[in-house]
Amino acid sequence: MTESLLEVIALDVRDAVAAEEGGADRLEVVADMSADGLTPAAETVAAITAKCALPQMVMLRPGPGFTVTDETVEGLRRDARALADAGAAGFVFGFLDGAGAVDLAATEALIHAVAPLPWTFHRAVDHAADVHAAWRAVRLLPNLATVLTSGDPAGVGAGLGVLRARAGAGDAALIMAGGGLRAEHVPVLLDYGVRAFHVGGAVRPSWSDPVDPALVRRWRTLVDQV
Repeated sequence: MTESLLEVIALDVRDAVAAEEGGADRLEVVADMSADGLTPAAETVAAITAKCALPQMVMLRPGPGFTVTDETVEGLRRDARALADAGAAGFVFGFLDGAGAVDLAATEALIHAVAPLPWTFHRAVDHAADVHAAWRAVRLLPNLATVLTSGDPAGVGAGLGVLRARAGAGDAALIMAGGGLRAEHVPVLLDYGVRAFHVGGAVRPSWSDPVDPALVRRWRTLVDQV
């Protein structure tokens, strides 16, 4: 039986150390959760590297929304180099074009920029005009580790039907369920064959509070019940 993977959002060193103490497998390192996670400073990644052994999947996202320009992509390429030097184990990104389809040119530019490191396509996939078409485009891209998805912009509760369909189409191994993930969703997702889970607000009292190791341990136990 494949072991489950638990990824925890970390905003700083304190979050990272707490996530490790609680039994997380890896971190998603971001800044500014008021914008649903933006590119963090290389100094943050370096500080975490010095204090925490967990691999860091680092967000590459310049601002709210999911569209980018050539100029912002070039900026993200520069950010990726600095973040990799600081200790990033991989990256989290993904973009849509103006019509709501996967922006393959922008996404592939960053895949090449971060290679050979793995990457996660983030929840932009849930906001695509045609979610299943977006999945078909993303799943063929190189070095893809996981797709962070709730199945629906409103969260996992609303997206279980999409997640079940994607798992049934053979994508269970790519799905990292996150975004409004609640404890009651986990047994359902495990039954679909999903083995990767992503939590942020669920392991802290609020976004102004640090990660709570006890809450991480609770999720560790929950996702390991396979």
